[in-house]
Amino acid sequence: MGKEIILMRHGQPSLATTGKVSALGMKRWIEQYNLSIITNQPAPKASLELAVTAKVIVSSNAPRALTSIQALGLQPTIVDEIFCEAQLPYGRWARPRLSPFTWAFILRVLWLCGFAKNVESVREARMRAIEAAHRLQSLSCEGSVLLLGHGFMNRMIAKQLEAAGWTRHTSTGNRYWSAATYRMSQS
Repeated sequence: MGKEIILMRHGQPSLATTGKVSALGMKRWIEQYNLSIITNQPAPKASLELAVTAKVIVSSNAPRALTSIQALGLQPTIVDEIFCEAQLPYGRWARPRLSPFTWAFILRVLWLCGFAKNVESVREARMRAIEAAHRLQSLSCEGSVLLLGHGFMNRMIAKQLEAAGWTRHTSTGNRYWSAATYRMSQS
């Protein structure tokens, strides 16, 4: 068949509902998000069926990724922070107060434009994605690889795989538990 890498996003994080926060208040929200596990919902059938096809199970060390691996009934072969989400900055502004998800979107756009105070820059995250993609490609020699990772970093890794000649075979979108399968034909 050929080599295969599956990039799967973690399940829905279990976060206490929060009202509106300031950009400065996002510091605490981001810290809580980074410590969150997933909700106590079963993994979708499609995710389970795809995950069991993998020979090598790789995960970021974020609790939401590790508890997603558990929800799939798997044990990770490799757990490494290199696969963690691209860090989200926070601001020092007390106003306006918005929902954390609105702030997350705004702060991600600002991060893409160069605002990276107290977190890795886009360039640093891209370098990490290059290294992560290389690791996954090396592991694919052992069989199909499943990475249980994060939305934004998975997309950055996917770009590196495509640049290296991997082809996206399937994709189920960008939601929690979504997955994209990349294949490299054997010559």
